[in-house]
Amino acid sequence: MIMRRILLAAPLLGLFGLPPVSLAGEVDVVAAKARLAKSTAGAPVWRFDVTLRHADTGWKHYADNWEILKMDGTLLGRRVLHHPHVNEQPFTRSLGGVKIPAATRKVRVRGHDKLHGHGGKELMIALPID
Repeated sequence: MIMRRILLAAPLLGLFGLPPVSLAGEVDVVAAKARLAKSTAGAPVWRFDVTLRHADTGWKHYADNWEILKMDGTLLGRRVLHHPHVNEQPFTRSLGGVKIPAATRKVRVRGHDKLHGHGGKELMIALPID
């Protein structure tokens, strides 16, 4: 009975000045492109253009970065986002200079927000082979 009352009252919490944090949800990666910027004797260098969607509510809850990861979870690059994008959804930002081992054929792209951390929809990108 008590649990039922709590569940029924939960949607009303926003009426009392508490932020409706669950409404913003997690960050979804909705598009991503990889382009080989240069190939050197070492690891090839890539540029990524990533589009995120997140219902940013302001400085306390916004998409604050996205990451490029090897399939095993090794971090290859991170694009920090320094401000909320409340009125700009979805939005695209780029990151260049990402060194990826030559044998890597796929990477993961995931988003992060200040409240939930990592979560939401991730994308896998096949890296074009010359």
